[in-house]
Amino acid sequence: MQSAPRRRFIRQLCSSSALAATGIGIAACRTASTLDGLPLHFSFAHGVASGDPLADRVILWTRATPRDPDEERDIAIEWQVALDPHMQRVVSGGSTLAGPQQDYTVKVDATGLRPGQVYYYRFSSGGTQSPVGRTKTLPPADVKQVRLAVFCCSNYPAGYFNVYADAARQDHLDCALHIGDYIYEYEKDGYACGKAKALGRISDPPNLLLVLSDYRRRYAQYRGDADLQALHAAMPFITVWDDHEFADDAWRDGAADHTPSEQGPFALRKAAAIRAYHEWMPIRAPDPAHPEIIYRSFDFGKLVSLHMLDTRITGRDQQVEMSSYMTADQQFDAQRFRADVSSPRRQMMGAQQMAWLEQSVARSRAAWQIVGQQVLMARMEYPLPVAQGQMSCADFVALKEKACADPSCIDAQQAALLAAPTLPCYLDSWDGYQSERERLFDIMRRHDKNLVVLAGDTHNAWASDLHDRERRQVGVEFAAPSVSSPGLECAHPQEDPEQVARMMEQLIAPLYYAQTSQRGYMLITATAAEVRCDWRFVDTVESRHYQAHTGRSLCTVAGRGRRCIEEIA
Repeated sequence: MQSAPRRRFIRQLCSSSALAATGIGIAACRTASTLDGLPLHFSFAHGVASGDPLADRVILWTRATPRDPDEERDIAIEWQVALDPHMQRVVSGGSTLAGPQQDYTVKVDATGLRPGQVYYYRFSSGGTQSPVGRTKTLPPADVKQVRLAVFCCSNYPAGYFNVYADAARQDHLDCALHIGDYIYEYEKDGYACGKAKALGRISDPPNLLLVLSDYRRRYAQYRGDADLQALHAAMPFITVWDDHEFADDAWRDGAADHTPSEQGPFALRKAAAIRAYHEWMPIRAPDPAHPEIIYRSFDFGKLVSLHMLDTRITGRDQQVEMSSYMTADQQFDAQRFRADVSSPRRQMMGAQQMAWLEQSVARSRAAWQIVGQQVLMARMEYPLPVAQGQMSCADFVALKEKACADPSCIDAQQAALLAAPTLPCYLDSWDGYQSERERLFDIMRRHDKNLVVLAGDTHNAWASDLHDRERRQVGVEFAAPSVSSPGLECAHPQEDPEQVARMMEQLIAPLYYAQTSQRGYMLITATAAEVRCDWRFVDTVESRHYQAHTGRSLCTVAGRGRRCIEEIA
């Protein structure tokens, strides 16, 4: 149950965020002062946000949005931190500038705060005040419980952000994690835009994002959404990017959806995307001289060490393509394919990031090591006949069930199909970088850590056990469904989604749970004994009237010999 003050604050911030999105109410444009004393009209139309909390500080964010898009003057901004939502018990404050060099965004590292404390904050200038935001610092060493909300794949034209709205109303959350695809880079008639006009959510700008002004406009559109504003105002965020903050299937030096001869050097597009990301997200750059580095750790007392990885841009080699392994006579060269995806030369994180992770894990004394990152780490291998298109998933599962019921009823050819080896097919995930995965697993085994991996990217909910190549249990992975992007229901439009999910569970050995047709997010609750995952789903993203429910709850238990997925006792 939410406390009464918490409920009042949520109602207030949701209302103020909605008003800010329309440019009226408390965020309405008023006369404000600039450094040279000249009047300037602006608003806090994109709300407020906080992020990257530590025990004694947190990043505070807003944007002073000029009414004139060609405005070039700086705006003097004051900020305050208080212990109450009415901003009467102010404990910290200061002033800064919003200017065109940072797209009029403001980021303040508010220091001198107390561990595990809820704070409220706002910005102001010349009589104009922003909405009030709520944030929280990381807890002290003796914290007994940590609760996180986990999101991914929020596609503005694909539907309303009802998932964010539901999460903003949750009580007792320490932080929100967004593990990638916070925005999408497609043009207005690109991926998942079929209902955008009817929903009033046509992408802006209408073109594919390529340059800095493009990325800035897209972030501005997303951050104008009232539900996203409400969630940002309710709790601090910890974020990492995935590919769509750049381009589809991005890697270190390119992307599947980038043609240098037509769109220019990928390095320029990547630099523009990185700059816009740091401007618009409440993130503290670990090394401002190298903004491409965003991997970093957060200690929630002695309970959780959260390691946020970059598996996309910093060290990733280009993805392999299964089509490259077809021989001249159209046979698939499985041996060469397996050798390449398991090559020790292939990098997902890169040596520098891997060394940082080992140092962070070795230094941690927390009960749990939670790894927040973008793509599926669990083995998602398909039986070879399915991977090569010899038979459908449904036919393979039916044959498997038939053999289990009566082994004598299948012939030698069918038995050979069932006995065939498995093959990874989703090569943008860790399955395409298997040696790097083994290096990470080895770190956790050598240091005897309780491991939970959080993943996104696929738009579907998954829970899998993590095994190394020797089939030793290493930990578990909980994967979040999308905020609004469509899932596997689009690939199986004529099939019952529940049957599709059960089929996936039978096809993929480490997979314990799948939900392949609903939008939602994860609630992660960590105690010394266990980490629990509750999957929250909404029944629609095509209407602002929706119902939310908890679809499934699973956990993993601490201790060597456990560290696998279990049902809630």
